[in-house]
Amino acid sequence: MKFISTRNLFLLLIINYSLLIITSCSPNNVKTDDSLKKYFDQYNVTGTFGLYDNGTGQFVIYNLSRFKDSAYLPASTFKIVNALIGLETGRIANEKMVIKWDGVIRRFPNGDTAKDWNKDLTMEEAFKVSALPYYQEVARRIGKDTMQHWLDSLKYGTHKITTTIDSFWIDNSLKITPDEEMGLVKKLYFGQLPFQKRSQDIVKKVMLQESNANYKLSYKTGLGFRENGNMLGWIVGWIEENRHPYFFVLNIEGPPDAKLSTARMDILKAILKQNDFFEGKR
Repeated sequence: MKFISTRNLFLLLIINYSLLIITSCSPNNVKTDDSLKKYFDQYNVTGTFGLYDNGTGQFVIYNLSRFKDSAYLPASTFKIVNALIGLETGRIANEKMVIKWDGVIRRFPNGDTAKDWNKDLTMEEAFKVSALPYYQEVARRIGKDTMQHWLDSLKYGTHKITTTIDSFWIDNSLKITPDEEMGLVKKLYFGQLPFQKRSQDIVKKVMLQESNANYKLSYKTGLGFRENGNMLGWIVGWIEENRHPYFFVLNIEGPPDAKLSTARMDILKAILKQNDFFEGKR
């Protein structure tokens, strides 16, 4: 039997650790861009933004400490993972699977009727309009033990379910950093998550929101409330130009009455435009 010497084992560990560093955020591949602050200030919100150029391995980040070190409830960005687990376990047959409306008329925090939720929906429709009831039912069908298994396998954020199976991603039980959110969508794009290719392809398909001759924009939004009462907003995904992907995460926070649904999209598109996207020239 051939044994690896202590010296060679140490070298292998160093090499493997170096490979991990190459694909992560480090001072050598990060450009902090404080000029992006003006877009947050315009809406009186705080937050962070990260953009990763897969071709060069370079990050552009505003508010690096919040991007790397602070964790937040994922809110509806968790629908990415919920959909993947649902598809993998057969709880969701495909993107056309309908779950019947339970007849409960739901309203948003501002009092508006959630008309896009209050009807029978397919998985794809529910994803596009971020229908919470659909994915709560999916989570109940998945069950706590199976859900926990996949959260542990993915090492998704804190991977904790400390409350109920149909609310842990919206009630501050589960938390994730913006950096981790970016890692998830990057792996999804390249089919590197521990799910079948079919499951990942379906979720990538339903994440596509805009497509034209210049670019393709794929994302999932999220909206929720932190323990301090502040509203939290997310957009996570990627933009493709000339078949080249750039991954992004936007995380914003404001008072309970902040108009984050509008602000997050305006901020995202303003930042992408500042970085020369949408013209098909990247």
